[in-house]
Amino acid sequence: MPKSATRLTSPSSLRVPLEAGAVTTALVYTAAEARATLILGHGAGAGQQSAFIVEFARALSARGLDLVTFNFAYTEQGRRIPDRGPVLEACYRSVIDAVRAEVPSARPWLFTGGKSMGGRIATQVAAGNPKGPVAGLVLLGYPLHPPGKPTDRRDKHLPAVGAPMLFIQGSRDAFGTPSELTPILDGLDPRPRVHTVEGGDHSFKLPRKDPAAQAAVHDDIQRIIIEWIDGIAGTAGRAPHR
Repeated sequence: MPKSATRLTSPSSLRVPLEAGAVTTALVYTAAEARATLILGHGAGAGQQSAFIVEFARALSARGLDLVTFNFAYTEQGRRIPDRGPVLEACYRSVIDAVRAEVPSARPWLFTGGKSMGGRIATQVAAGNPKGPVAGLVLLGYPLHPPGKPTDRRDKHLPAVGAPMLFIQGSRDAFGTPSELTPILDGLDPRPRVHTVEGGDHSFKLPRKDPAAQAAVHDDIQRIIIEWIDGIAGTAGRAPHR
């Protein structure tokens, strides 16, 4: 994949039908000559137009990925409280189906993931269909447990995912630090990769406000995502994971 693109284009909208006649909106950030697609789901408190999601979508698209974001149904409908897990999962599955039908690079190589809750739901969808089309998952601040409740873990389904996973985790993440994740992931096959953002919180923010340092952190994360995906999908002639 190219390291950068010569220009940024506005995303195109993709209408995604959901259950019971509802619909949601996905945004497709198209890259030139992309060989893979990454779908990123948003966190519980902010939709696909949040500054974090938009920044990462544009940056990863500029580096050569077709990048798709979307709103879970509760966000699309202007509600603040997330739906229950099965409803969130059904929405994510519908987005996968729509993206595979409409984005050419998603058919040979589709990666999923998201920020916090969006990443967790992506893992639950993959675990529910281990022979499905997902070649790998990118998890930005995986919510292993609620803050202050380290025993209330959300990891029982992870062994069923069966696909490569990349965890990007801040060393100060109140939802689960890399040291909490590592022993859980050690026994998985294939073994996930964990990248620690030193000093980063759940959204990778550094403890001191330093715009240049913060931008460098984001740039490093985006580079790692591209290199990791390229390691799976970038080898000419290599067969897809699924």
